[in-house]
Amino acid sequence: MLKILILPGDGIGVEVTNVSLYVLKALGEKLNIKFEFESALFGGSSIDAYGVPVTVEVLKKAKSSDAVLLGAVGGPKWDNLDYEIRPEKGLLTLRKELEAFANLRPAVVYPSLQSASTLKSEIVEGVDIMVVRELTGGIYFGTPRGITKLSNGEERGVNTLSYTTTEIERVSRVAFQIARKRRKKVTSVDKANVLDVMELWRRTVTRIGKEEFPDVELEHLYVDNAAMQLIRRPRSFDVILADNMFGDILSDEAAQLTGSLGMLPSASLGNGRAIYEPIHGSAPDIAGQDIANPIASILSSAMMLKYSFNMDNAADEIDKAVRKVLEKGYRTGDIYEKGTTKVGCQEMGRLILEEIRKQ
Repeated sequence: MLKILILPGDGIGVEVTNVSLYVLKALGEKLNIKFEFESALFGGSSIDAYGVPVTVEVLKKAKSSDAVLLGAVGGPKWDNLDYEIRPEKGLLTLRKELEAFANLRPAVVYPSLQSASTLKSEIVEGVDIMVVRELTGGIYFGTPRGITKLSNGEERGVNTLSYTTTEIERVSRVAFQIARKRRKKVTSVDKANVLDVMELWRRTVTRIGKEEFPDVELEHLYVDNAAMQLIRRPRSFDVILADNMFGDILSDEAAQLTGSLGMLPSASLGNGRAIYEPIHGSAPDIAGQDIANPIASILSSAMMLKYSFNMDNAADEIDKAVRKVLEKGYRTGDIYEKGTTKVGCQEMGRLILEEIRKQ
């Protein structure tokens, strides 16, 4: 029995997660996979009910589960709260508590969606990138941090960017291991020319590559150059390794190559239980209208099957079904173009589920 904790979160997170559950249940029936699902409040919905974005009870449930499937968190309703109790703080806490230090964000341009990208088709054709982002260290967690008042009345804000060799080594190994199963190339992104911590990053990544993964090509790029090359020559990238902040930014840039954030899943792996979630936000402006794209959430479920349960064949079933539905011309609003058929969130899920049953 595979025990999965469901944290739908806020906004469209609830809608897309529900669709993913339909798909997982259907796949389980077909392949005789036994799932046990438990749902809990998280993010803004948890703040409304309990005053905090994640409760101690939910963290305990996450640690006792086999994997966590998450929707999305946040919205204008909670933007004016203190930082420590905003919905996003719950996400950071969950990642930290589960020791999910490596975030995997694939950016794949499906042939049927090449025209949906804002770049020319000849630039994005065949793009298949995996961004590996360090997730529990760096500037988002470093101390000291905060805003203080100076003697002259001005305010001063401070955030600390710091990494230990252990933190860099473990996320580097994840990137190299993934590259070894792909096209055997890692591009490590840093700013070693001006930041001491990034000098340590580059030196450590180089050592791990040389000593443990000599069969994998290693390329180093400064973050500003990497951002430019992602637009100029995206097909040259295989696995991109980056720290927390640079990875956050570059993974969204890579996502835009595909045409929509609604297409992109993610996995957060580490020493504890893994977290799977679409990379898009809660989109409160379209919540409850049945127009959100559930594919990122559905593909996150596929990543869960692959990385947490080593069920590559089951994950492939989902991926093939998604590709077939897109090839038949069905689109949610975010990827709709003239000549295709627009469908809603529920209908897109039903079409994908139908393809899974056919296979």
